[in-house]
Amino acid sequence: MAMQTGNHTVVEPVRPAKPSRTLLIGLSLGYFMVLLDMTIVSVALPSISRSLHVDLSGLQWVTNGYTITFAALLLTTGWLSDRFGGRRVFLWGLVAFGTLSGISAAASDLTTLVVLRLALGIAGALLLPASLAVITHACTGPAERARAVGSWAAITGAALAAGPVVGGVLTEAVGWRSIFLINVPLALVSLVITARLAPETVRKPRGGLDLTGQVSSVIALGALVYGLIEGPVKGWAAADVLIAFAVTVMAAAVFVRAELRAGDAAMLPPRMFGDRGLSAALLAGLMANFALSGLLFVLSLFFQESRGYSSFGAGLAFLPLTLPTAINPIFTGRLVGRIGPRRPATVGFALMAVGALVQAPFTGRSALAQAATVVGLTLFGFGVSFVLPALVAGVSGSVPAEFAGIGAGTLNSARQVGGSLGVAVLGLVLGLASTSAAGTRFSLVIGGVVALLGALVSGSALRGRPSVQGR
Repeated sequence: MAMQTGNHTVVEPVRPAKPSRTLLIGLSLGYFMVLLDMTIVSVALPSISRSLHVDLSGLQWVTNGYTITFAALLLTTGWLSDRFGGRRVFLWGLVAFGTLSGISAAASDLTTLVVLRLALGIAGALLLPASLAVITHACTGPAERARAVGSWAAITGAALAAGPVVGGVLTEAVGWRSIFLINVPLALVSLVITARLAPETVRKPRGGLDLTGQVSSVIALGALVYGLIEGPVKGWAAADVLIAFAVTVMAAAVFVRAELRAGDAAMLPPRMFGDRGLSAALLAGLMANFALSGLLFVLSLFFQESRGYSSFGAGLAFLPLTLPTAINPIFTGRLVGRIGPRRPATVGFALMAVGALVQAPFTGRSALAQAATVVGLTLFGFGVSFVLPALVAGVSGSVPAEFAGIGAGTLNSARQVGGSLGVAVLGLVLGLASTSAAGTRFSLVIGGVVALLGALVSGSALRGRPSVQGR
């Protein structure tokens, strides 16, 4: 079917009457793999440290290398998906992700592993918006599309729940290199399914890429994380650390100026921020992942180095946190639809804060300390399961319809930026503390305070209306 768009004729591929369940599984597998890679590394960090002789700052780079490029390039890869077609970009991403994962398993030093993690983040950024584009195109009816997108989004909780456990099992049984090798068969299965069944999406005539905004955002985020990670190691007055912070400020200024001048062609169009609810949702998303990713990093090291858990034991220790995020969003998504996002997000952040703070006084090995960990992680996990669906609804209810895709991508970017900062800042706290237990206590307090600030932001500024009336 042909459509006339301005001076361009766009040939729209014929959509199937109904996408097969196999296709949805193939697309969701790709998304699952991307999210799994964010959490599966956590319990393998001590093993990586011993194998490659990596210190704390090196482990921060192993974790953050992936999220930095993933966060910074999500909006650009959305543009590529529109420009070249979601199916094509998704297949590119699968090939790149599977290949890079296999090479990562053979890394023999820290520099090689970090470079590969940076490259994996780029491949992951290709997969997320492209998979959603294919699903949206394949589902013609609004109800059918909503069900498919809901199933796709539910993968977030499943990947978060599976990551620490799968990582613990693989690290314990085979070694840390297996946490990367698992991506190879997942990518291959997804590739075979989507290459055969995925329809091509419409290639939309888009304006030029906001190159200045993209490059400056990557430089600003990378320089900030570099300064926070390397400052404690090299000294805050070290020349390269000071240069990193100066570059952060300059790149951020260039980014803001570029976005204001580019208008609707910008990576983040200024008109999209007409409703302050969007800014609140993005800030809250950053805070949520700051606390979540930061505490996953700190507690993974604490469980294995201070409490003496095995990799598998550490993965099991996270189940009270991860299981609610896999199960509860089904309920909280409906709740948000009935009463709007503000109250669920506020309650969720409050639960996260209590969950972090209740653990802080108990960093020993006693039965009471371990019980406090279970209770705290359970509360924290339920809090996350309330917060994330609410923030998605808050963004969708705060942006103009034509910016819905950019809004969703921006929320994902904000969350991953928050995750990178959480690992950098709480890793800094851990490194400066006299003992692992003391660093963990301070980190839990900081994570709890950040969650409390998230509750304040959500309660005072988050917008969005219920989608259905409660009875």
